[in-house]
Amino acid sequence: MVIDVETGGFDARKDALLELAAVTVAFDDAGKLQPHNEYHYHIEPYPGMNLDPKALAFTGIQPYHPFRFAVSEKDALTALFKAIRQDLKEFKCQRAVLVGHNPLFDLGFLQAAISRNKIKREPFHSFTTFDTATLGALVYGQTVLARIAAKAKIEFDANEAHSAIYDAKKTAEIFCQIVNLWPLETDVIGEPNNE
Repeated sequence: MVIDVETGGFDARKDALLELAAVTVAFDDAGKLQPHNEYHYHIEPYPGMNLDPKALAFTGIQPYHPFRFAVSEKDALTALFKAIRQDLKEFKCQRAVLVGHNPLFDLGFLQAAISRNKIKREPFHSFTTFDTATLGALVYGQTVLARIAAKAKIEFDANEAHSAIYDAKKTAEIFCQIVNLWPLETDVIGEPNNE
């Protein structure tokens, strides 16, 4: 499950969560990992949370603009978690593993929002993540999302970047491409299953 958030700053305990996007991934009939379902929410700033003007200038988000059609954190999380649980059931999985570009940032904001909204059950593994910045450094020698995309020959529009759904889609494409570089079945890491 690829996740991207846009926020009102860098501190998950104090700064507002403003956008949340998710892209599930699934193996196709040929055994290749592909983006699957997409979810995206504009979020109303939680009461009392900080909105750093520098962060807003960077993302271009206008938190109180009426055409954002924003929903509360609780409504966004509830809707997303319901959709994720349906995907988990479809693929016979118990937990979703968060994939992100520097995922500790996204996981931190998710966990803070879950805590302050008193959500009891979350579908994510509590600490396991996959990081496309690390994987990008390993495979392509780059850690910046746009540079990894360029090396991977994935189209990337810098004008669309810093929209949670755009970044989640590109992160999903990169993650799938990296996973697809390795054979699907192995007995031991690096040793293909030749049965």
